Amino acid sequence: MCGIVAAVAQRNVVPILLEGLKRLEYRGYDSAGLAVSTDDKEIKSVRKAGKVNHLTEQVKEDNLIGTTGIAHTRWATHGQPTAENAHPHCSGGTIMVVHNGIIENHEVLRQKLINAGYTFSSQTDTEVIAHLIAYYQKENHPLSEVVKQAVTCLEGAYSIAVMDRLSPGKIIAARSGSPLVLGVGIEEYFIASDPLALLPVTHQFQFLEEGDLVEITTSQATIYDQQGKQVQRPVATDHFEFDSAEKGNFKHYMLKEIHEQPEAINNTLEGRITENRILPQSFGCDAEKLLKEIDTVQIVACGTSYHSAMIARYWFETFGIACQVEIASEFRYRNIVVPKRCLFVTLSQSGETADTLSALRLAKKLGYASTLTICNVHGSSLVRESAMVCMTRAGAEIGVASTKAFTTQLTALLMLATVTGRLNGTVDAKQESTIAQALHKLPGLVKSALTLKNSIQHLAADFSHKQHALFLGRGTMYPLALEGALKLKEISYIHAEAYAAGELKHGPLALIDVDMPVIVIAPKNALLEKLKSNIEEVSARGGQLYVFADRSANLTETNCMKVIHMDTVPDIITPMICSVPLQLLAYEVAVIKGTDIDQPRNLAKSVTVE
Repeated sequence: MCGIVAAVAQRNVVPILLEGLKRLEYRGYDSAGLAVSTDDKEIKSVRKAGKVNHLTEQVKEDNLIGTTGIAHTRWATHGQPTAENAHPHCSGGTIMVVHNGIIENHEVLRQKLINAGYTFSSQTDTEVIAHLIAYYQKENHPLSEVVKQAVTCLEGAYSIAVMDRLSPGKIIAARSGSPLVLGVGIEEYFIASDPLALLPVTHQFQFLEEGDLVEITTSQATIYDQQGKQVQRPVATDHFEFDSAEKGNFKHYMLKEIHEQPEAINNTLEGRITENRILPQSFGCDAEKLLKEIDTVQIVACGTSYHSAMIARYWFETFGIACQVEIASEFRYRNIVVPKRCLFVTLSQSGETADTLSALRLAKKLGYASTLTICNVHGSSLVRESAMVCMTRAGAEIGVASTKAFTTQLTALLMLATVTGRLNGTVDAKQESTIAQALHKLPGLVKSALTLKNSIQHLAADFSHKQHALFLGRGTMYPLALEGALKLKEISYIHAEAYAAGELKHGPLALIDVDMPVIVIAPKNALLEKLKSNIEEVSARGGQLYVFADRSANLTETNCMKVIHMDTVPDIITPMICSVPLQLLAYEVAVIKGTDIDQPRNLAKSVTVE
């Protein structure tokens, strides 16, 4: 859930490491540090609690220069976010280690190492790795062999980068359950958690696979697989533009990404739909054959992706396809009955979400008919390990609170549900044509919804001193209400809950008073009249209502109800359209409250630990 950058070059790598860390800030972190091998073959390190700019100031003050180095941003798991717990961690002034993930057996290893005479100066599980490598180094094997031996003792998820004062000009990196990418330069090599960190120095990448270990020097990079066999990994060219990761004229990445949604959705659709059809090949060259054999869909995801899955369930079932949706972290810990002819679908922006990736690996063992991932990151673990893939093509999403990843996932899921229904004979040509035409309109309708920003700014002032909020919806608007509540709590720190509006009378009505804002999503659909009854229930108890309503819903503002009127849109794509004002509301409230919108406290973008 944090970031690794490492480099071996014939130039000073300190600026490369610091820039890489800044580019990984979006992943979430609370401390940062780096270590470099200096000209006198010593290793010097700097560690600071807080932001990367604090580290940068200290590095400049120390005039740190070196041609080999490792760097890290830490998101605290074991131990408080202090300089002592920041990475890199050291053993004996010789071994330096940075680490992402969690070592589950760290307590057992810690006691073993204490008994062997090692002293710990931090509360972290990472320091165990440094001392463990030093422990095996006593046998004087090459550093790569020592690291191979040490990682066999580790249980849990990790990616690591290791430096040794006795092996100058060399870095060893390894991954198991946490991503690493090798960047290829001219007489220089780099390691990072995300290609984005390395774009200023290379666009050539090799994605390390599960269990891989790599040794880099200025002359070569040598990769070993889980069995210790030397292997080659394909070199991919990332054409991602440097400037697209910048904020441009927007105050925050989140606002930029909200406004990028029309283009992102268009990219998701491009080449995948004709005027009247959705192409099965969008999900892989064998997708048509595989999807014909599917009766049931099991979707597994976390957070925002889970909400998109919940919405998709309504679509699949509308098209006659049984669908189950489950949180990835729960899926793995129950006795699972696998339905026959069931497609296992995973959703993830990063493709490295630990719980989702573990669920996929379990599903492959359990014997699902096939697997499919809908993802935004090429070369990620979910993409590599799934039988079928649909890339959302949303572009880099830097803000921790997901926006364009959500709407592009929904777009891909609607295409998947439609294709699966057609191939199974439950969606006819007329239905598919209607959906395809709605999808063609979707980018323009999302762009139109963005014009609500000024109206929502006026509403946001009402939330500046609120501590709680309630979101309501029915049908597909219920999971969308969950997503709206999540966005508000993520970036404004207001406690927000969401309910299916019909559940009001079963408990939530007890919360309604003049201090409880109630946000309602009210498109014109078959459930609108029932939703109006729920609105009356809130109004009768003095609740303050904020209703995002279809213009033709005939809802009029009152003293206790403010209405944001939205255009009438095709019902099937309403979730994508209605998500936009909820995102804008969360954003504008957070601006007023002055929170760190792009990097909210305690959260990480890529959740690579359980």
